[in-house]
Amino acid sequence: MATYSSLSSKGEAFGWLNAQTGLALVRLTIGALFVSVFFENLGKGLYTASGYAGLINSYVGKGSAPALWKGVMALVANHAAIAAPLQAVTEISLGVLLVLGLFTRPVALVAFGYLGSLWVSEWGLAWIWELLVPVMVCLGLAIGGAGRTLGIDCFLARKKPTSLFW
Repeated sequence: MATYSSLSSKGEAFGWLNAQTGLALVRLTIGALFVSVFFENLGKGLYTASGYAGLINSYVGKGSAPALWKGVMALVANHAAIAAPLQAVTEISLGVLLVLGLFTRPVALVAFGYLGSLWVSEWGLAWIWELLVPVMVCLGLAIGGAGRTLGIDCFLARKKPTSLFW
């Protein structure tokens, strides 16, 4: 009779229970997070110039981000008519592409940078781990090629398995 360790090492039992499936599940969750945040922000009016500028200015006024970063945020708030729709497109695009598992590595890397900048913006305003965990999850998704399981990237990888895009 085979033991659990011999079965799982050969992949005969629970073959779908592996790191790639775990990464795919996390990818789907982070993608859904982006999509839901998009609709939540849309409902709150945060993609309008005034709504966006108000939010960013509150980060500048109340947060503990470094002075240099507060300067960047103030510049973005002053150009909210451009920045607000750009953020909306970024959030929905990241979410949809992660859910689909399309170009997962570069998308997850962009999400890592995007959430990292939001994390710094919210210093002193939110629990430090609130965004740091999704930031690091996105880095893990980029490293792990999480679109190659339960994603469109698995089909693209068949044609070009060494590509860093998936």
